[in-house]
Amino acid sequence: MLRYLRPAAVSAAVLVLLVANDASAHRLPAALATGVHPAGLPAAGAPAAGATRREVTVLDDPGQDRLAHVPRTVFTGSGFDACSAPPLDAMRAWRGASPFGAVGIYISGSQRACAQPELSREWVREVRALGWRMLPTHVGRQAPCADRPDKPDRIDPDNAVAQGQDEAVEAVQDARALGLGRGTPIYLDMEAYQPGDADCARAVIDFTEGWTQALHLAGYFSGFYSSLDSGITDLAAAARAGAEPLPDAVWYARWDSRNSTDGSGALDPDQWSRHRRVHQMSGEQAQEWGGVELGVDSDQVDALVAR
Repeated sequence: MLRYLRPAAVSAAVLVLLVANDASAHRLPAALATGVHPAGLPAAGAPAAGATRREVTVLDDPGQDRLAHVPRTVFTGSGFDACSAPPLDAMRAWRGASPFGAVGIYISGSQRACAQPELSREWVREVRALGWRMLPTHVGRQAPCADRPDKPDRIDPDNAVAQGQDEAVEAVQDARALGLGRGTPIYLDMEAYQPGDADCARAVIDFTEGWTQALHLAGYFSGFYSSLDSGITDLAAAARAGAEPLPDAVWYARWDSRNSTDGSGALDPDQWSRHRRVHQMSGEQAQEWGGVELGVDSDQVDALVAR
């Protein structure tokens, strides 16, 4: 079943962001009424006759046309992410000695786990000059059914789309402040939550659609990070059911130490294919390269990275 959600209007924050920061922005409609999705479900993953169909939300995506003209950058290879952006000396040492070429950085969000004393516009400029590719990440509201006392802010299922839009506005503002411009993906960090809760899953997907819609309007690509068993599985099911718009790239956590982005069976071969996947293949471990030790998660990257 397709659920056509009709928010009263684009959030004021989204409008302010686009008008104040982008003189060339397309004129937006007074309301973002949803587009009509083709009847029926996609063939891949379609339910058997008589099976219950997942209810999904379909939103207009007026920013998609703009993205067709925005350059994109793809990196394929090994990467890592650290809770805090490492000092520049560490980034220099690791660039010369480690196998890594990309780094995940937590650029925004009210529920980041660590402070970011090193992260600045200058840090981004220096790291980029060293040849590093970056995966910017935003940590905001979490799933309603998440068991994370350290991240108490939850998505409101009745207001999920608007909340996703608002978080995207915050992420874009912080990305711009760091010198990360159009064509940059921003990955939404949705920590693991209880699988199998349909209402919780729908709130996460609605939130992610609002996030994606607003990022596209601002000229940024949308990314989504989550556990393969919860957020990624639910996102893949929503894609099969016709939800729109969905992220341009996915970053899935499955700590199996496999340097592959094959999706481990949760993603269909045609879902987020063609350089649109990242696999977090191990949790935090101490690694030393160039005489510098850091605690990092390891990733296999074949996806969009910051410009």
